[in-house]
Amino acid sequence: MARRKRGRLVDGIIVLDKPAGMTSNGALQRVKRAFFAQKAGHTGALDPLATGVLPLCFGEATKYSQYLLDSDKAYRSVFTLGVTTDSSDADGEVTSTSDASLVTREQVEQALEAFRGDIQQLPSMFSALKHNGQPLYKLARQGKEVERKLRDVTIFRLDLIDYRPGPKAEVEIEVYCSKGTYIRSIAEDLGHALGCGAHVSVLRRITAGPFGLGEMVSLEYLESLAEKQDHEALNGLLLPVDTAVEHLPEVYLDDDTSFYIRQGQPVMAPGLPLEGLVRIKLESGQFIGLGEVLDDGRLGPRRLIAEPQEGS
Repeated sequence: MARRKRGRLVDGIIVLDKPAGMTSNGALQRVKRAFFAQKAGHTGALDPLATGVLPLCFGEATKYSQYLLDSDKAYRSVFTLGVTTDSSDADGEVTSTSDASLVTREQVEQALEAFRGDIQQLPSMFSALKHNGQPLYKLARQGKEVERKLRDVTIFRLDLIDYRPGPKAEVEIEVYCSKGTYIRSIAEDLGHALGCGAHVSVLRRITAGPFGLGEMVSLEYLESLAEKQDHEALNGLLLPVDTAVEHLPEVYLDDDTSFYIRQGQPVMAPGLPLEGLVRIKLESGQFIGLGEVLDDGRLGPRRLIAEPQEGS
């Protein structure tokens, strides 16, 4: 006899304002407990130092978490000049100090130009990237260093928001970038270019894919609702499953056609684009999954929701 899963069936997305000092998985587990949810997953780790936008997927939404993992991100960060750490952020051990008093705003502006557009980064040993199944940061804490390959990333926008000069000058930036960009690497490389060293002292993610600061919910608020066992209020905070893929075009099917696509059969559908993935919805507006336009012009199923929930 199969063991019954513990927790409620919950489908949807919560955009958590991740607190500082907590791992993404630690935050996920606390939110999962708050919802008493059977199944949940995050969409790409934020460093413990970092705060801000952390989309968490529940139930059927976990099928689409990869689209959020692959999405572009934006961050607001403060780099402290004149201090380097082994992890290139404030959580690490200080490895060197110098006086950054002579660094000017103009020098910072000029140095930042090298980080705009298509660039290559060397992943930090303190990143969550894995080597033979082990996260690099675990190896780094054991005093180990392994060879890493340069990664291609794109910095779509990099703005200098503020510069606060002094012996430990602060560079406040806002960056809009492709997935896999390491903000700590920008800080480290900027410090090297300025000749004084630098590390990330503040990091806040302000967007992840379609989600921004306006959709965020605090962990404290979620846990206060959980303490009252107010599942209705918790469910009311969930964003629809298909917000993870809202960049894809929509296609509406009637009940008869949707029956066949749910059986795994390609169907003819009105309003299809020439190619690519689409969101499939019933005429009622209910999302039932993703389909792909086939070479013969029909719509084939790709990733469907097993048991559509009301409102998803």
